[in-house]
Amino acid sequence: MSEEKREIKPQVESGPRHGPGAQMHFEKPKNTRSTLMRLVEYLAAKKFQLVLVVILMLISTAGSLAANYFLKPLINNYIIPGDFNGLARALVILACIYLVSVGATYGQSRLMLQIAQRMTNTMRRKLFAKLQILPLKYFDTHTHGELMSRFTNDIDNVQMAFEQSLVQLFSSALTFVGSIVMMIVLSPILFLVAAILLALMFFFARFFTSRSGKYFKDQQRNLGNLNGYVEEMVDGLKVVKVFNYEDKANREFQKRNEDYREAATQANFYSSVIMPVVMNLNNISYAAVALVGGLLTVMGSFDIGSLASFLQYVRQMGMPVQQISNQMNTILAALAGAERVFEVMDQPVEVDEGSVTLVGANKNTDGFVEVAHNGIHPTHWAWKVPMADGTVDYVELKGDVRFNDVTFSYEPGTTVLNHVSLYAKPGQKIAFVGSTGAGKTTITNLINRFYDIEEGTITFDGINVKSIRKDDLRKSLGMVLQDTHLFTGTVMDNLRYGRLDASDEDCIQAAKQASAHSFIKRLPQGYDTMITSDGTNLSQGQRQLLAIARAAVADPPVLILDEATSSIDTRTERLIEKGMDALMKGRTVFVIAHRLSTVRNANAIIVLEHGEIIERGDHADLLQQKGRYYRLCTGQFELT
Repeated sequence: MSEEKREIKPQVESGPRHGPGAQMHFEKPKNTRSTLMRLVEYLAAKKFQLVLVVILMLISTAGSLAANYFLKPLINNYIIPGDFNGLARALVILACIYLVSVGATYGQSRLMLQIAQRMTNTMRRKLFAKLQILPLKYFDTHTHGELMSRFTNDIDNVQMAFEQSLVQLFSSALTFVGSIVMMIVLSPILFLVAAILLALMFFFARFFTSRSGKYFKDQQRNLGNLNGYVEEMVDGLKVVKVFNYEDKANREFQKRNEDYREAATQANFYSSVIMPVVMNLNNISYAAVALVGGLLTVMGSFDIGSLASFLQYVRQMGMPVQQISNQMNTILAALAGAERVFEVMDQPVEVDEGSVTLVGANKNTDGFVEVAHNGIHPTHWAWKVPMADGTVDYVELKGDVRFNDVTFSYEPGTTVLNHVSLYAKPGQKIAFVGSTGAGKTTITNLINRFYDIEEGTITFDGINVKSIRKDDLRKSLGMVLQDTHLFTGTVMDNLRYGRLDASDEDCIQAAKQASAHSFIKRLPQGYDTMITSDGTNLSQGQRQLLAIARAAVADPPVLILDEATSSIDTRTERLIEKGMDALMKGRTVFVIAHRLSTVRNANAIIVLEHGEIIERGDHADLLQQKGRYYRLCTGQFELT
């Protein structure tokens, strides 16, 4: 990442966003209705399965309610009269009711799990596809952990809610309402007795749920702080040891760990106390109803079968209250997570209005003619330019890049480049030298159109880069960055990342050109050696050599080297000089370097300061000027 962009402050959301678990907030969504409607759109794709889930849910609930009511005729009609044959038949019917209810419950759970998995799979796929078309500025202002949490914590919360909580919530609500209806049908008087204690259950459940929700937010915030600190300390363990920071690190960890313990204790206390309180109140309600119901039965105004059924509904009524209380936090966390995912999906995408494309071409007496790819990497390229009259013109890709009075800023009011004009003729090597923040990397970012300029123009072979389709523009450019990134896979896979249709021979030749072949052959499995964790099994210099070889595989007409040899020792640098010269031959090359030895043979060296060009010329010219470059070479001034 460029030095200029490091000054941009990330737009951090409320609360810490570092470390795993930092996003698992039990927070309320900002716009519940809108988020819920968008989730419904995802569910709509499985509407037939959802209808079946609802039907199965109704069957399951009805079966549970019916089984309890069946106790009335079972006792009154068969047990009390002593009709054992009738009792056996009734028990078979009761068993069938339970079996149907259990089967419906299994079916609804299985179907909802599949729906939730497919739904979140679609969300992840769309979110990942969205990231591919977001502008680079978005990633400059959001941390990697913050974006990763969308794929993990946030979508996992949605999945969990739809797999379990949503069905359980509706099922509990149906069971609760059904139980109340059946209780009123059986005995309005007994229902009044139960209703008083039911109101107390609701009051305590709401009280403890609100308290637990508050402390769960504190718990997750402190967990985020704790995990973020552990991650930071593990990543910087060498620095910790070098500066004897162990005692301070331990004290800081103990403080954060204690904060997490206190919040977790409170959160889990209020969460765990809900069930005992609700169940005890339910037991009291059960005892009160049994007492009053027994008196009514003795007095002859109520029958034993109805009392048994009523008591079952009283017992059943407490569980939905507790389940609804528990599931609300999960539902709210899912809605908040979905809202955060949708915030990313709603970000404006990278605008590309270019119509000029890059094609393989051959030159004949009439000019350039487009040629079929046929799986063979073209040796000549041309810009395919649509004309106003509907015809097509072909412009040879030479690598002529020009900046004309370019002004640019990453953030309004903070100018990074100020009226910069420069040019690179085809085949020239242009080097940029300057202090950190001078604007060197910004220039290369603008060539790639990672950002668009505010004033001036940038042309590529006489074509405004804004007219060139971004994918085609970047296909013509090869970059070797200071911070190398290797992907999990073999060495050959990483080399082929430069050009996916490259053959093994192409990759090996590129590795030889970049002087990477010798060390690759010494690896345990040579080109088939697996690279993991961004190349931690390789030295920094080896990773840099692979990045250079990857650029060679791409075989781009224009090459950008951003501190490409900064991590390579002097001996290795000398070894690859010939290879780099061969790689640069016939190409326009832009070089950014603090190591001045890498720019001495440049056709032009441009010295930048505060976003402006203060000197330009080749090595000998700049030494004669005895300006900033001269002082750099003679050690009178250092790059910072």
